[in-house]
Amino acid sequence: MQTVNANGAHIPQLGFGTFRMPETEVLAILPNALQAGFTHVDTAQIYENEAAVGDAIRNSGVARENIFLTTKVWVANYGKDAFAASIEESLRKLKTDHVDLLLLHWPNEAVPLAVQIAELNAVRERGLTRHIGVSNFNTALMADAVRLSPAPLATNQVEYHPFLDQTKVHAATATHGMALTAYFAMADGKVPAEPVLKEIGAAHGKSAAQVALRWLIQQPDVVVLTKTATQARLAENRAIFDFTLAPDEMTRIHGLARTDGRIVSPEGLAPAWDRAA
Repeated sequence: MQTVNANGAHIPQLGFGTFRMPETEVLAILPNALQAGFTHVDTAQIYENEAAVGDAIRNSGVARENIFLTTKVWVANYGKDAFAASIEESLRKLKTDHVDLLLLHWPNEAVPLAVQIAELNAVRERGLTRHIGVSNFNTALMADAVRLSPAPLATNQVEYHPFLDQTKVHAATATHGMALTAYFAMADGKVPAEPVLKEIGAAHGKSAAQVALRWLIQQPDVVVLTKTATQARLAENRAIFDFTLAPDEMTRIHGLARTDGRIVSPEGLAPAWDRAA
């Protein structure tokens, strides 16, 4: 699996995401994903499936040291009284003594960012995580987090797909030596039916979904999370390293972005998003 080097974190470029996956589904598909060659697994406290992820890793027969495991701290646990305890609970559920990457899941103005970053660094210093980062941060918050953090931040995990322009965020992560980790790559099911992606896919013998994933990983220092509950789709999602999109094809796909392309923006959590370039 190809990796992105982001401030010392070697992140497998193609990850297996578990958002909205019940524990039974995780237990059924994740061992297969690991056996099929996925080495990057992404979960979160709020997904309520960390225990199943831990069981699936154990059941897979793949050694823990060969897996890059990410989880995210939920906003309710950002305070000094809850942060470390919540990570310890996550590790118990995940059946491991550390994760490879720990992220702040969303901004939370109720707790000063300086406190959040200090707690993130404290659990890193204890060895509970190898690397740290953020998720769903705009460029201003990301710059503040970088400034406040003694340890380098590895990534900002954000929504990114052909219908959402993330040029500004991508440029900012590059400035800070970070990766951009893309979630919702299929745009909640809109990607497979997109005519431009289907046309480009036909020219390469690939599906529209594979074209969108290839478009993401072909951009510098972009990591992409995929998700599926079916064995056949696992193979399809992994088969994106054997073709290359031409510059004009990359440009056409960038051109699909629209002003209403954002899908994930929960009230009370979402920051003031950066406007498209």
